[in-house]
Amino acid sequence: MRLFHRTSILPADALALADEHFAALGMRGVADGPRTRTYTGPLGTCRITAKPEAGHYTFVEAVTDQIGESRLDKNVKKLFNRIHRAADPAHVPQPAS
Repeated sequence: MRLFHRTSILPADALALADEHFAALGMRGVADGPRTRTYTGPLGTCRITAKPEAGHYTFVEAVTDQIGESRLDKNVKKLFNRIHRAADPAHVPQPAS
């Protein structure tokens, strides 16, 4: 599955949050380049890319080897929430209505 998020934090900060997040899940990360990490573990494999985009935004893309909405995909969405809170600490997640 392919997921993405746009944020105003720096690509290095987004990858640092990803490193912390996936390490807590017991997944091992390998740097594939300055802006790409691949995490492997019991949930599957996830590749995170964080690159600058148009002005002051960062485009964070996650590609997993899972089909449908797996536990790994849900954890990628949790990472995106952490990234969003890093950009806007006052943000409070709201349930869909």
